[in-house]
Order: sequence, then structure tokens, then C-alpha cells
Amino acid sequence: MIKNPIFKGFNPDPCICRKGDDYYIAVSTFEWMPGIPIYHSKDMKNWELYTHVLTDEQVDLKKLPSAKGIWAPCLTYCEEEDLFYVVYGVMNSMNARYFDVDNYLVTAKDIRGPWSEPVYLHSAGFDASILHDDDGRKWIVSLEWETREGYEKPGVICLVEYSPKEKAVVGYPKRIWRGGTDRGCIEAPHLTKRNGYYYIMCAEGGTGYNHCVTMGRSKNVWGPYEGDPKNPIVTSVPGESNERHDPDHLKPKYFNPDSVLQKSGHGSYVETSLGEVYLVHLCSRPFAPELRCTLGRETAIQKMEWTEDGWLRMADGDNLAKEYVEESKLPEYPVPQIPDFDDFDGEELGNWYYAPRIMPQSFADVKARPGYVRIRGQESRTSLNKVSILARKLTSVYATVTTKMEYKPEVYQHSAGLIIYYDNMNYINLRKYYSQTLGGSALSIIQLENGEKTEYLDTRIAVEDVPIYLRLRIEGRQLWFEWSYDGENYTRIGRTFDTTKFSDEYCKYGEFTGTFVGLTCADRVLHKHYADFDFFSYEADEEKGVPAPEEK
Repeated sequence: MIKNPIFKGFNPDPCICRKGDDYYIAVSTFEWMPGIPIYHSKDMKNWELYTHVLTDEQVDLKKLPSAKGIWAPCLTYCEEEDLFYVVYGVMNSMNARYFDVDNYLVTAKDIRGPWSEPVYLHSAGFDASILHDDDGRKWIVSLEWETREGYEKPGVICLVEYSPKEKAVVGYPKRIWRGGTDRGCIEAPHLTKRNGYYYIMCAEGGTGYNHCVTMGRSKNVWGPYEGDPKNPIVTSVPGESNERHDPDHLKPKYFNPDSVLQKSGHGSYVETSLGEVYLVHLCSRPFAPELRCTLGRETAIQKMEWTEDGWLRMADGDNLAKEYVEESKLPEYPVPQIPDFDDFDGEELGNWYYAPRIMPQSFADVKARPGYVRIRGQESRTSLNKVSILARKLTSVYATVTTKMEYKPEVYQHSAGLIIYYDNMNYINLRKYYSQTLGGSALSIIQLENGEKTEYLDTRIAVEDVPIYLRLRIEGRQLWFEWSYDGENYTRIGRTFDTTKFSDEYCKYGEFTGTFVGLTCADRVLHKHYADFDFFSYEADEEKGVPAPEEK
């Protein structure tokens, strides 16, 4: 059996496609770089992080607030052109609920690139997606974001033709679909074609606890579309609800205590070479009763099948998203996994590292000192511009993160160490820095919680300028830091912190992402003083889920 989620940690808005015997899934990255990870599989069970679509040469995310940036990629393969397409949005602002987004399209012959220069599509709304019709025409479908008073929010699904020759849309988008349920908050449309029908798959209910996948169909791409009589086809909360009047996406009252997977919705499906159908969707696993999703929105998969009358259903006849799913009959094909231990001995940085708004390679160098990653310090961790945080996604709330660092700070604006980071307003940093009070190097913990900074002076301790081990321990709801000179005898430093606060639900300045852990360095004077890290160890128990209310 396949155990969900298949991509643990921050991996939302999955879109799946197939080329021959290869299957690919793209997910959102928001303010993180590189942008749009693509996972690859040949058996629908074993997946590897294969490549990324965007770098900061194609899109500039600097100064964008948290949760803005790259939203909801649509990955498709056009067999007639032997060409991969990625359609994505760059959310620039959500001020006053205007949601200023620019939608783009890039193409590549090889999924690993190079990708074309971005082609601007439109800014009518987010979650844009493309259909390659069998007559050669191409259609862009998206949410049309509603800002007017007296109209249902967040809006309606719209459609516009795309001209590859002109590299532009043809005319203005037109509204075609208001949804297959009354859950409201329609978004994430994908158009497909099968047996003469255009199928429109959408997310409804908001990307929170009333989330779901719905479907409609029409003989004409412009509609009218009829809804699946069994909508929603996948959800964490079966049953009917009318929430068209409420534009809030979270809706915690719909939390389903009987389901491991919450927030299930935003789906995309593929048919295998054996005729099997699988649907991928986002989900979350919150701490309860806090209803805080520290791991963010993850990716899950469900086995589906077509009915005789042409509707897509879960293979078990239900519509509740399942933790365990029947495997494909495709031959098993193991693939490389992200290593738990990175000694930085390679010629290039691992593709599993991310940084806020800029490429990690712009400040992290594995060639300057073989066997180490050298991280050049830049701005403070609160900055929206150039921050040196080399991070990986937290995939379990039971994890131990360890590094060995060599660093000699020279002024108080120098610091480096280990960080758990949700966004620029929510992080905890165990850092080595120059203490003017102590007249030399010291360790201490600094925290930002919803923008409020606390420097724990009671944790300050003088340390020598020799290699030092830093460790982060995450045990369910609790996390803490430790340090050591020899890597064997660790001393706890500082208080115990609340893991659950690293979540969409608690963080006020960002949403839609997930928690990261990583290495960091700051030089707030000249942006050139560096720290050397010998290794990065990430030990996570991914078999353990999020603890139940009675567990600690």
C-alpha cells in the first residue's frame, strides 16, 4: 500500500502529468527558491525530487511578503509538440483583497530544462492552468478574482484562448463555472478532455478544513458545464455544506477528527499506461485540538476509476481521502531519496536546499572549502530581501537536526548558526555571535514570534572560537536546542518552545507554506563575513504522524 502523504512537509497544490512511462508532479513554492519542484516516478509509488523550474533569473521575489510569490503551477505535456508546459502565477500583493497576480507560461523539451523565457498570460486571477485541445488550440482556465461588493467571493472560473503563435491570450477571459457544490471559495481549475467531454476539476470550500475536489463536464469548452452528481469526489469532510457567503478559506469548524488527512483538495489526475487513474491533492496533518499544521500543506494520492457514465470516482466508492491507497500495478522502480546526512563533499549543492526569495547558490558555496558549505552572511533573518538561510523542508514533527560549524564573529552584527523558520516574522535561531558584553564569541537564542523579537539573554554563554556542534530537537509539540564541543556530550541551551506555533494558523504574517530547518549566517555590516559548516544531519521519523491530543 501507498501511505499518504507521499510528499511530506511543504508540498502544496500538486499537478501531475505523464510522458510515456514517466510521471511528474509539480508543487508550489511561494517565496522560496528555487521555484516549482518537480518530482519524478515510474511506478506512482517511489518518487524522487528531480528538478526545479524557476530560478531568481526568471522571477524576482525579493521584497515580496511571505506567502506571496509562486502559486499553483500547472505542469502538462503536449505530445503533439513533444513539449512540457508550466503555467504559474506570481502573487505580488493581497492588500485589501485585491490579489494582484501575474500569470506566466514557460516550456521545455526536457523536463530538466532549459526552460523558455516566461510568457505573460494575464492577471485576472490565480491558479491558471492550460489545456492542449485535440484540434491544436490551447485554453487557459483560472479563477477570476472578484473584488466588487455584492458579488460572490472569491470569484468564478474563467476561460480564455491562448495563441502560441502570438504568445498571448486572445481577448478577455470569460466566466464559465461557479462550482459543483455550494461550499464556495472555488479555485484550482484544471481542464482535461476525454471521450468528447471537457472535464473541469476544481477545488472548492477554501484551502482549509472544508476543502474538496469537484468535477463538472461539458461537450463545449465554453460550457455550460454540468456538475458531477456525487460532488465532491475527494474531501476530508464528506457531506453537504453551503458556505458561498463566507470567503474565509480556513473554516476550522469543518475539522474531521475521524480523518488523518485534513484539508484535502486542489486535485489533478493522470491515467497510467495500464489504464489506472490516480489523483494527487494537497492535505494537512494538524496538531489537535490546536488545529495548527506545522508541516504545512502536503501532497497525497488517491486511486480513482471512471464510471460507466463517465464520472471520476475514488476506487473504493467513497469520497473520503485515505491515508493508505492501493499501489499501481506498474513495475516497481526505486529512485534516489534525499539523504539524511550531507557532508558537502559534492561538486554542487543538493537540490533539496531552499532559501527565502533568492537562490541558495548566491550565498552558499561548496567549492570554496572542499567538504564544507561556506555561507556568506547578508541581511537579518527578518529581511524580505537578501537573507542567507540554507534550509530544507521539515517532514516530521519528530526530528533531530545537527551541524558542525566553524565561525569567528568579529562585530556584534555578525552571527551564524542553526534555525527553525516559518517566515521572516516567525523563527528561532541558535546563533554564535560577537558579544560586546562578554568581549568575545558567545552562543544565545533569539526568537521572532509574529514579529515580536525576544533575545534570550539568560541563554548567553561564552564559547571558544573552535569548531562547535549545534543541534535542534523536535519532539512533537516541544522543541529545544543543544550544543557541544565534541559532538558527543551535548548541553541543552534555553527553554522549550512550542512546535505548533510554526503554522499557517498561528503565524499572522504568512500562510500557505510550511516549516523549514537550516543553516544561517548574517553579516549586517559588509555582507561578506562567512561561516563554514562541515555537515548537515537531518534525522526525521516520518513513520510517526502528528501526535494525538493526549500525546506530548
